Order: sequence, then structure tokens, then C-alpha cells
Amino acid sequence: MKKIHITFASLIVVLALTPLTIPHWSVASAVSKSFGDGDGEATATEKKKSDNSFAHALGAPFRALAKIFGGKRNQQARRVTEKDIKQFESTKTQRVNDATTAQVALSDGGTGAGIADRVAQGREALERNDLNGAIALLSAAASDDPKLNEAHRLLGVAYCRKGLTQLSTESFERALKLAPRDSQILNDYGYALYVAGNYQQAIKFLKKATKLQPNDKRIWNNLALAQSRLEKYDDALKSFVRAGGEFNGQINVAKMLERAGRDHEAIAHYKIAKQKAESEQQANADAQNVSVAVEIKNGRVINASVPNHQAGMEGYETSALRIARQRRYPSETTGTDLLAVKVNRLPGI
Repeated sequence: MKKIHITFASLIVVLALTPLTIPHWSVASAVSKSFGDGDGEATATEKKKSDNSFAHALGAPFRALAKIFGGKRNQQARRVTEKDIKQFESTKTQRVNDATTAQVALSDGGTGAGIADRVAQGREALERNDLNGAIALLSAAASDDPKLNEAHRLLGVAYCRKGLTQLSTESFERALKLAPRDSQILNDYGYALYVAGNYQQAIKFLKKATKLQPNDKRIWNNLALAQSRLEKYDDALKSFVRAGGEFNGQINVAKMLERAGRDHEAIAHYKIAKQKAESEQQANADAQNVSVAVEIKNGRVINASVPNHQAGMEGYETSALRIARQRRYPSETTGTDLLAVKVNRLPGI
């Protein structure tokens, strides 16, 4: 199960208590939309008993976070575990017992158009998580044109997601040999190395990628994850900030510290995040923060509710529910999440 990273949008959505949703691969794996996208209609409130049952069960996820941001006394706090941390990393790789991939008959009569079509089809298969299909298509394209670096890059991603580390490495090395200054290849190879536990090498390639694309949030986020694994938390904080801003950067590095059992340091970063959130609130005093519990199935929000309804807040809660329902997660995501949605002052209030 993959859980969720929430986007910071300064005017509409802030104070999310889980990290920023930034795709790790350069190829999309279920494109997500930010909270502000779309014009989906929403009903006024959802206060059914069944809705609240899963919302109240969420509780405060982290002990240090609960101390800083508050919470009910009867909520049982717990330490961040390895399972927790994987919730805001990449999609879990899928290991297979048989390393062979099903072969399909693919022929274009030697035309370049057929090769390009197979690369495009392979990318589409990868996006819908059809890894075997993607590998078959991309392998055929790479065989017909060994100098096609895009086919090798996508093969590297597909093999990594199947848990075939050696094949993934070989594909990325071929891609890099053909295009050594391609930031997408460097990012994807770096993230594949991170998944494989080779954090030092991951940092090496991801740093090269940031120099080529200094404004790519995806690369900075991947770099921060690798730096955190080597306990380079000061560097990780800088990278997380570059990826998602000061608030998300402080929250993310705090979670990594708590995972490592360094609670006192984690609390210090949570406090900074809280101060940042409060200053944002004061800068827009008319805005209201609304907690929304959501249930996700296959990347889509199928249920949303406000666990702690407040009298006189119906308008804000309705807007918060509409925003939450528009959220899109990677297609393999199924589970629950608790969002903090900031709604600006409504007309006439």
C-alpha cells in the first residue's frame, strides 16, 4: 500500500502533515493533480456515521508530531517505522521469482515509425504499471535501435520496479553512455540506486541532475531521501526545502529524524514547521484550516469527511471537502489519509 504526500499550495492548501507529492521517476506513474485542479462538484457535508468511523481511527500518526501540533489525549502515538517511511517514498518495487519476461511478437518491418511507436506504447504500459508489457515493447525498440537512449532509460525504470536491480543498472548505464548529460536519465538512475540501497551512488547521480535542472522538484526530493538515509540531515533539509518549500522541508526532515529515533531533533524541526504555519495563518487571518479525512482506492478519493465538525463552519467545510475530493494519488494507492486544508475567506462571510 502506498500512502501519500500532500502538496503545499500557498493560497488554498497548507499545513499538510505528510510530505509533498512529487513523482520520483521522470516517466509519470499515474499523473497526480494538485488540490486546486479541476472543478468537481461537492455536496455540502458528509457526516455519515460510517464516514467518521475511519476518520476517527486515523489519530495522530507520530509521537513528536502529536506533541507539537496537539491532539486528543487518548490518541495512542507511535514511533515512525520503516513501513511509515516507505509511505512517502516511491511505489514499492515488485519482485518476481522468474527473471524472464514474457516475449511478444513485435515487428514493424524495419520502419523508424514502428520503433517510435513501441517506445510510446512502452511508456504508456509503464504508466499503467504493465511492467511485462513495457519491457517487451521497450526491449524490441532498443534491439532495433541500440542508440535509442529513451528506450534504455524506460527499461531501467521498468526493471527497477520489478526488483531486477542488475538489469535496471545495465539499462541505465547504456542510456547514460548515449546521453551522459540527460537529467532525466540521471534522476531515474539515481532513484533506482536509492531503491537498491546504494545511497552514496544515488547522491552522486542526483547531484549531477540538479546541476543540469536546478528547478526540478522531483530531483531535489529524491536527493533529500538519499541524503537522509546517510544521516546527512542538514543537506537533506536544504534539498527538501528546494523540493517543496520551508514548511514541507521541515516536516519531511523531522519525519526522517524520528524514523532514526532522534526524537529531540525531530521535535525541533516540527516546532519550526509549526511556527511557519502560524505565520502563514497570521498573514491570512481570514483563512480557516479544516481537517479532512479521505479514503483512497486505486488513486482516487472515494470518501471524504470532516471528523471534527464545528458549528458555523459549514461553508468552509464544504469547500475543504470539494478540494479534498479533487485530489489524485498514484494509481496503486489504496488507504486513508488525514489532510489539513486551508480555505480562504468565503464571499459574504
